[in-house]
Amino acid sequence: MTSLLAGLNPAQLEAVTLPRLSVLILAGAGSGKTRVLTTRIAYLIQSGQVSPNGILAVTFTNKAAREMMVRIASMLPINTRGMWIGTFHGLCHRMLRAHYQHAGLPQTFQIFDVSDQQAVIKRLLKTLAVDEKAYPPRQVQWFINHAKEEGLRAARVEVHDRFTQTMQHVYDAYEVLCRREGIVDFAELLLRCYELLAQHETLRNHYRERFSHILVDEFQDTNRLQYQWLKLLAGMGLPNPAAVFAVGDDDQSIYAFRGARAGNMQDFERDFAVQKIIKLEQNYRSHGNILEAANALIEHNRGRLGKNLWTAEGQGEPVRVYNAMTDFDEAAFIVDEVKALHAEGVALSDMALLYRSNAQSRVLEHSLFNAALSYRVYGGMRFYERQEIKHALAYLRLIAHPDDDQALLRVINFPPRGIGARSLEQLQDASRLQHTSLWATALNKCGGEQAAMAEQRTLKKGLPSFVSLILTMQRACADLPLPETIRHVLAQSGLIDHYQAEREGADRLENLNELINAATSFVHEAEDDSLMAFLSHASLEGGEHQADYHQDALQLMTVHSAKGLEFHTVFLSGLEEGLFPHENSRNEANGLEEERRLMYVATTRARRRLYLSFSQSRMLHGQTHYNVPSRFINEIPEHLLKWLQPSSKGSGGSFRWTSPQGEFSTANHLTNQTTNHSMRAGRTPADPTAQPYAWRIGQTVSHEKFGTGVIINYEGQGVDMRVQVQFSRAGTKWLLLEYAKLTPLQ
Repeated sequence: MTSLLAGLNPAQLEAVTLPRLSVLILAGAGSGKTRVLTTRIAYLIQSGQVSPNGILAVTFTNKAAREMMVRIASMLPINTRGMWIGTFHGLCHRMLRAHYQHAGLPQTFQIFDVSDQQAVIKRLLKTLAVDEKAYPPRQVQWFINHAKEEGLRAARVEVHDRFTQTMQHVYDAYEVLCRREGIVDFAELLLRCYELLAQHETLRNHYRERFSHILVDEFQDTNRLQYQWLKLLAGMGLPNPAAVFAVGDDDQSIYAFRGARAGNMQDFERDFAVQKIIKLEQNYRSHGNILEAANALIEHNRGRLGKNLWTAEGQGEPVRVYNAMTDFDEAAFIVDEVKALHAEGVALSDMALLYRSNAQSRVLEHSLFNAALSYRVYGGMRFYERQEIKHALAYLRLIAHPDDDQALLRVINFPPRGIGARSLEQLQDASRLQHTSLWATALNKCGGEQAAMAEQRTLKKGLPSFVSLILTMQRACADLPLPETIRHVLAQSGLIDHYQAEREGADRLENLNELINAATSFVHEAEDDSLMAFLSHASLEGGEHQADYHQDALQLMTVHSAKGLEFHTVFLSGLEEGLFPHENSRNEANGLEEERRLMYVATTRARRRLYLSFSQSRMLHGQTHYNVPSRFINEIPEHLLKWLQPSSKGSGGSFRWTSPQGEFSTANHLTNQTTNHSMRAGRTPADPTAQPYAWRIGQTVSHEKFGTGVIINYEGQGVDMRVQVQFSRAGTKWLLLEYAKLTPLQ
């Protein structure tokens, strides 16, 4: 026990050794929360308070679950493979497999991934004669998933108008289709499991008695239904509920667009009668200046549970801020800094280039490519989303569960076998009339299994050929090990031959070979190495953002993708109003606070060096936009920053603007005075030789034609700067400052 607890700081030690009660662990970035979670589990087991089977631990990624099991196994001489440690979706899937009959599911039910679900919705909209332009499939998909995450079936969705009525109708038809085909989507896994526990008292009591300790990682990312599932499973409100060990950070809640509710942490504190919040504030990742910048930034958010990160590692280097003339200049600066750091010995893979929006990456990638710098876009096309992998998995799904209509539609004519759109339409019509799956309908059209197999030798195209192919592969793979099953299917389906014939098919063939490798690893690691288990594993894995690390390369990613990662050096680009914070945040409740939390996450990814950069102009949607620097820069105390000046003549100096109401001073140095960080607007037009004059938002000015007005906005820099003035008589005008001849009246 002494060795288990060695090295924990006082707050960590208190969290790990708590008695049996529900508690909220407020874990700041880099504060060792994973260590606390795993050590808590090991402590409970080693101290005899609970057996491994009495613990349920919830994470948000399969990678985190695997890491947790590896760490526990290194601490205790136990087999962790049977422990209930996994994601919400993975644990719910495990329960549904064990109790499929009570859940109203077939034993061989299959899991939809996001793209499969969207394809089914497109098919359904066509069947229902619903206009895709008025009801885009992605919007319908969001509507259905959002309803499920709120715990609502189609019958319980409130109808406010014709639009929501149609949406509800599609949702209802979607549920009917899923029940008929024996398929579930990701949101359905949790909703169906919640209903299973809510409706079956015996099962509910069984799991409540079994799991006396429930541990939840990244609690701030839970949605409404996940929180309700936890309450139900824990027996909240009963005489002897489970002890829930909730670990999270409300300052890192950045997934509201996925349904995450930071408010669940406050609700948990109330609902579970939490007596004490333990704060993990000592940071083991970043130097002091970076942490002070992050603390100062996040203090501007209201309603926080509150904490203050600190480190014993010293202050380190200041946060560097770069003001570029254009987005290309910004990219060139980043490239130069990356090269210099790499020459000093910092690995490219230990540097990250972050941006708020994927659209920003084009210019950055172009500059990196021209500089011959190796880079990787983290969170790009994932392995299980690649076309060739999805085709292979569809064949495998048909072998395991031939009534899977979506799998059949994906590969019925791929590789091409002469089944045209008309034939497919007739098959679908017959399926609807007979109320059977597409596979059952196709089998019936071919005269049954024996007739289809008899025609196998003579037919190489058309529907009978496809039916006989699936039947043959089913029989051939019945007794084969999983890797050999996949190898056989890849060859017999024609996928290997098809991609070998493609001019650029080499990469796809490598991916198909990697699928066999994935199956081999799965067999060695999983308790259940069946084909059905592997398909479920692939669907769950396909829902996560992943990237391969085989080569030293600069990491490019959105700030959302950077959550949970850390790097020696972080470049945070595009810090401009409208980009970061994003313009959409203005129209969303608490949108600006979520953007600030996102900025906090980005800042705390850096261990040793942090760069913040913005450009005075940027090409967006084919047009040059002049930018206002992000308010987030100004929320960082000046003494923590080191401003870096562009080398080009006439370039702007550093920018500062303030006001909690969103108004700010605007100005821009046309000289290279680096000591003054206020914005200055350039020479007064009436006197080209005059010293720079500080214009500002809210200033009263006079124009000889338009009269008296007030400056309400500005854009651009230097000679291109223009201001928006609200004149009392002439209305609102945009004026180029160099020629407007405005006279300040204050």
